[in-house]
Amino acid sequence: MSGFWIIVTGALVASCCGILGVFLVLRKMTLIGDAISHSVMPGIVIAILLSGSRDSMLVFAAALACGLLAAFLIQRLQQGGVQPDASIGVVFTVMFAIGVVLVSLFARQTHLDQDAILYGEIAYVHWNIWEPGGVDMGPKAVWQLGATLLVIVAVIGLFYKQFKLCAFDPAMAAACGIPVALFHYLLMGLVSMATVSSFESVGAILVVGLLIIPASTAYLLTNRLSVMIALSAAVGIASTVLGYGAAVALDASVAGCMVCAAALCFVMALLFSPLQGLVTSAVRRRRAAGLQ
Repeated sequence: MSGFWIIVTGALVASCCGILGVFLVLRKMTLIGDAISHSVMPGIVIAILLSGSRDSMLVFAAALACGLLAAFLIQRLQQGGVQPDASIGVVFTVMFAIGVVLVSLFARQTHLDQDAILYGEIAYVHWNIWEPGGVDMGPKAVWQLGATLLVIVAVIGLFYKQFKLCAFDPAMAAACGIPVALFHYLLMGLVSMATVSSFESVGAILVVGLLIIPASTAYLLTNRLSVMIALSAAVGIASTVLGYGAAVALDASVAGCMVCAAALCFVMALLFSPLQGLVTSAVRRRRAAGLQ
């Protein structure tokens, strides 16, 4: 039964990250997802110190606020003339370092450690059960991630046209009266929410892989946004199943194997994609040369 809950948790994380990752890839903002996934740490540690619990809403709210703060600081630095990659690097390394320092100083009070933060604890997700009124409802992570996925699907569904136009042509979106900055921070808020919900399940570093790799794989396979979103989520879920199978066979890190499986899917798409695959393009060129 533990394997079932691990796969369900991984699939929910991959779906949340995969959907949002498409918009990050299209807007060339994948490193901002990296920054946010690391920048939530100070908020989590401070909230746990204040509340004394890892399950309080204060933890979620504080981490979400830190993620939005990171996005705001990056945007302000870029507007101030700092190079985009430099602004991202400065913000996320500083905030991540602050979080690591806080964990090292107050590890006993927070019950956190660097390994859990970086690599996650998905193999133990079935131990943290939600029991309202003494009724076993399954792992808390599943319910939290399920609620996060519903919010993401609802927001993207309601404002699909606005997100689409902002992703492909922000200047046109602004000319049409769409508040581009508002949708930018709304997307950053959803990324922060997904990151916080996934934090304990797969860890900060592996959230980045699930935000970027399935979406990048889908980008190689189609030019349609709706299909890209569906493919990104599907690649993430497939990576979860394949990764868990590999982890059991190899007795290795479950979350790490899931991301490695996603990387394998990306390599296959890079080589054999009908649109941009390296092997496919080489075959196409050879055939064209043969017809001349």
